[in-house]
Amino acid sequence: MRGATRRLAHEEEEESAFVSMTDLTVSFLFIVIILLAFFASQLKDDQTVPIAEYQRVEHERDRSAAQSAELRRQVARLEEELRQERANRLQTYLASVSGERDRILRTLRDRLLVDFPELKDIVSIETDALRFKGDGLFASGASRLVEDKRRVVAAIAVRLNELLPCYTFGKAARWRSECNAAGAVIEAVQIEGHTDASGLDRANFSLSTERAIETLFAMSTREPALLDDLNSAGQPVVSVAGYGRLRPVADNASERGKATNRRIDLRIIMYTPQNVEEVERIKDSLRRGMAGTMLR
Repeated sequence: MRGATRRLAHEEEEESAFVSMTDLTVSFLFIVIILLAFFASQLKDDQTVPIAEYQRVEHERDRSAAQSAELRRQVARLEEELRQERANRLQTYLASVSGERDRILRTLRDRLLVDFPELKDIVSIETDALRFKGDGLFASGASRLVEDKRRVVAAIAVRLNELLPCYTFGKAARWRSECNAAGAVIEAVQIEGHTDASGLDRANFSLSTERAIETLFAMSTREPALLDDLNSAGQPVVSVAGYGRLRPVADNASERGKATNRRIDLRIIMYTPQNVEEVERIKDSLRRGMAGTMLR
């Protein structure tokens, strides 16, 4: 009997504990419901967006994104067109510079032929140089000009001095659009000495350089102002070089060919800009006659 009583008491304790947990759970859920109701009551109409308005804004957003993408494509296309146009302007300028060099060489040759008609078969234009050939300006093995050719070299100096100031900088510079519409700049007038194939190479290199120097001295003696014509770096445009026998223009097997190879080439080298901005600096520097400003 007592055992039955103890089991009944134990069951009552377990039931009491279960009821307490149930009450706690119900109370917790009740609190959560109250909180949800409170937060729901805080929502205002002006904090909500009608579905139609949301869809309209979403459509505007997509349309703006598409317009932005199209604008980016247009900007890229315009930038490419500008790049091509600038490249075309540079190519046009370079072509004009090449044309100016050819015109300088033709003018120099034609004026020389006015002074010396007999040079018709001696003076020729070869790409970017004026070539003096024929019986030769120098005797074999000699670095001094043949005496009757000194007049020719002096005439070259006079005619060159008439042309250079329009294409160079320095105190003698006299740029005008009438004589240099392209705005071309001469970087160097290179006096190149050449020999025939007789003798040793070392001696021929020295000899060809001495011939170029001899020609320069003869020209500068006649026209000292030639040394005042400056290039873009502020250096005299007139320079010398010697190539020995390395650049023959005739067969060295004959005496006539050797005489032809004992020659002087007057090579005109033009300044070549790398971009359109540099072209504008060149033209501005020519107008001011100031070397070096085009590089800044």
